[in-house]
Amino acid sequence: MRALVFIALLLATPAFAQEQSGCDKFKWPIEKERALLASAAAADSGATITQPAVKLKLATDAKLPHAATRPPKTGSHAGFVNVAAPAKAGTYRVTLSAGGWIDVFQNGKEVKSGDFSGVTGCAGIRKSVKFDLAAAPYVIAITGVTADTVSVAITAD
Repeated sequence: MRALVFIALLLATPAFAQEQSGCDKFKWPIEKERALLASAAAADSGATITQPAVKLKLATDAKLPHAATRPPKTGSHAGFVNVAAPAKAGTYRVTLSAGGWIDVFQNGKEVKSGDFSGVTGCAGIRKSVKFDLAAAPYVIAITGVTADTVSVAITAD
């Protein structure tokens, strides 16, 4: 009996590991973010931004202001942007056009992420993560990106 349960679990494992595919599979509506990502203006890593397409560097050359919470993969790209204080404290979504790791730092400390959603097969958008932010400037660090540019959209939840 144990052998049958073990075999059933092995056969089911790939289904658990698969990511959702398609724009309608995000946990929350992403139409606004898709529009912002499509119109993002290019900004160099380290710039102060509103809605940019960030030019990344090899992770070894990125000079992030804070250590990434997840070590970047060899050969991946990384960068960061400085963001002005939001008008009010609250939950904000940081959304990327490509796969990567998102860290947010405010007042010199890491802001723990809340909920996240990511899918494949949705043109121009790959991942969205929620952060509870104070009404103070913050830094978004992006690591683990295979491309040398990624668009970032920041929206209130």
